[in-house]
Amino acid sequence: MEEIIDLIATDSAASDVTSKLKDVLFTKAAERIESQRPEIANSVFGDNEVEDEVTTEPEIAEDE
Repeated sequence: MEEIIDLIATDSAASDVTSKLKDVLFTKAAERIESQRPEIANSVFGDNEVEDEVTTEPEIAEDE
């Protein structure tokens, strides 16, 4: 965060400040996603039991 303040204080180019802000935001977002990933993966995939796929053949009615 200090780097952003330093860029603003030294009148750096707006593109440099914007680029640094984007880097910081992407880093924070990635950290939050990584911290929540195990919990969400467990809620989506952890509690479900895998059911075997059963294929049934249609019964053929015999003519009497």
